[in-house]
Amino acid sequence: MRKKQTTPVQVLGRVALYVALFGWLGTILAPYLIMLLTSVTPQAELQTAGASLLPKAITLDAYRDLVTGTDFLIYLRNSLTVVAIAVPLTLTVATGAAIALSRFDFPGKKYAMTGMLLAQLFPAVLLVVSLQGQLRTFGLLDSKIGLALVHSAFATPFATWLLKGFLDSLPRELEESGRIDGASTWQVIGHLILPLLTPGLVAAGTYIFILSWNEFLYALTFTASTDSRTLPIGLHLFIGEFQIRWDLLTAGGVLSVLPVIIGFFLVQDRLVAGLAAGAVKG
Repeated sequence: MRKKQTTPVQVLGRVALYVALFGWLGTILAPYLIMLLTSVTPQAELQTAGASLLPKAITLDAYRDLVTGTDFLIYLRNSLTVVAIAVPLTLTVATGAAIALSRFDFPGKKYAMTGMLLAQLFPAVLLVVSLQGQLRTFGLLDSKIGLALVHSAFATPFATWLLKGFLDSLPRELEESGRIDGASTWQVIGHLILPLLTPGLVAAGTYIFILSWNEFLYALTFTASTDSRTLPIGLHLFIGEFQIRWDLLTAGGVLSVLPVIIGFFLVQDRLVAGLAAGAVKG
């Protein structure tokens, strides 16, 4: 068979597409590249007027000073602790809610689904005062557990909708065959639904992780001590009243991005499968 020849118009179209894609990619990655270059630039060079984006010399002093001379490792530990509490807690609640909404009929089901959507519409700042009062009442103010509970509460509605969409795409015949074989409801959930729900759980867990890892407003409002502050607040402290430590700020930004990048590459395949399956039905 003769190969179909590519016309000049098609070649130009592909070139334009590649140029647009590389331009878009460059726009997205440019801030991270600038942050990386700034983190390896000597502090003396950063303080000079009209400093170039390309450093004249490369140094890792900012990373050394960040780790040994600041509380960065404590903030990193606090963020990991908050995420370690928020992710499994949210997934547990969201999975149960998604199974109930997808597989069972009960009075008020539509109202519950609408309520979860409406909960996402409220600006986070409107709930600061009420949440602060609740955390103070239960003795969870300025604690990692209290912050993790707040993050979990705000991540649960979206995670529930995502998992429900994934469950709606799974055939009910599998569960019916399990019940015919004598499996109970809990056995059907544990042995049939949850294994098939793994890509959706990965997608929801990734969303929860990123939300909790980057959250700033509640971490700033509900934490006040070094033992409970997370990375976003810790990096914010490098912005002083009269001086900004750009070297420490950018070095901390580079290190704080690494867990997200590593986690994304580890779950990339399951994440894409979960997002695609969850978008089939609403």
